[in-house]
Amino acid sequence: MPAVWTNADLHCHSVVSDGTLQPEELAARAKANGVELWALTDHDEIGGQHRAQAAALALGLPYLTGAEISVTFAGITVHIVGLGFDVDDAQLAAGLAATRGGREERAREMAAGLAQVGIHGAYEGALKYVGNPELISRTHFARHLVESGVCQDTHEVFRKFLVEGKPGYVPHRWAKLGDAVRWIREAHGIAVIAHPGRYKFTANEEYALFTEFKVHGGRGVEVITGSHSGSDFIKYADMALEFELLASRGSDFHSPDESHVDLGTLPPLPGKLTPVWEALGDRVQLP
Repeated sequence: MPAVWTNADLHCHSVVSDGTLQPEELAARAKANGVELWALTDHDEIGGQHRAQAAALALGLPYLTGAEISVTFAGITVHIVGLGFDVDDAQLAAGLAATRGGREERAREMAAGLAQVGIHGAYEGALKYVGNPELISRTHFARHLVESGVCQDTHEVFRKFLVEGKPGYVPHRWAKLGDAVRWIREAHGIAVIAHPGRYKFTANEEYALFTEFKVHGGRGVEVITGSHSGSDFIKYADMALEFELLASRGSDFHSPDESHVDLGTLPPLPGKLTPVWEALGDRVQLP
């Protein structure tokens, strides 16, 4: 394994959660875009891991196992990416299954809210876009509302209907931060705070998140990711240093038609940081 990976992409989604491409298609896209180390990180699901790994290795692309776990912290949904874990770990699988469990009930409540403003059949419409019914999400509702002509694009759907205070928004209580980090850690992986710049925390709440994450054994933070601005890159590079966290990098790619950033197209990590993959060398699956 080379001492430095300049193009690792350790955050993306397939149809197993809320992406639009198969794991094999993502592997091919990553390889074509020059990715040198890849991880598939579906939401609360590891069902695509064996397929992703097999496809990556067949293409000569080194692979790390991955998942993005939904947790609730200070009343806000936060995502924790696990990397390099044992994909057959029973405790991790059980924890993810429990986290997925409330999605159908939440989806039906979302559909009921939309029906109250004249948008009927949204639950059935969203199901058409779901590769895994256990993982029905706001993204699937958004795709349905675009296809049915209610909105022009998924960003408009979220803005008008699926964020707090809008008709289709329903909160969901996910896993606890400590549990998610423990599942990853005890499966021999490393826990990473995903895209911290997306959360609407106060400065004190954000500091509390990083502090508690460290206390539970979390070890990394995404510094370079698709939803971060240049100022976010600088801020979270500094926070990685302050909290002595490893730095991760990932596009958060979902779809060729929806994602602003493609696989493998992010700027490199700042040189002053320690990349998360340096601590996962023995967990990287090599061709």
